[in-house]
Amino acid sequence: MIDSTTEQVISLTDAAKRLPARRGGKRPHVSCIYRWSTDGCRGIVLETLQVGATRCTSVEALQRFFERLSHHNKPEPSPQPTRTPNARRHASERAARELEALGV
Repeated sequence: MIDSTTEQVISLTDAAKRLPARRGGKRPHVSCIYRWSTDGCRGIVLETLQVGATRCTSVEALQRFFERLSHHNKPEPSPQPTRTPNARRHASERAARELEALGV
């Protein structure tokens, strides 16, 4: 949520001007920024607020948006490898011996 008292609020047009060049050396069009605020990008939506008739975002909201996109694209850590059938059998036998030693 954008806090207009602490964040630097900018129009979507100004937001487009602040972004680095992309395809073909062009900056994203303001309609692209608008789509990020309505439909989102890869399930992440850019935070905005309405200031009169102008839809705005903030420099900080852009940063959060890009951080979420970057984090979203990182692969999930792979789960621990499963034990082989032989390793499971050895662990089961070891547990049975420990339980027998305890009298269970």
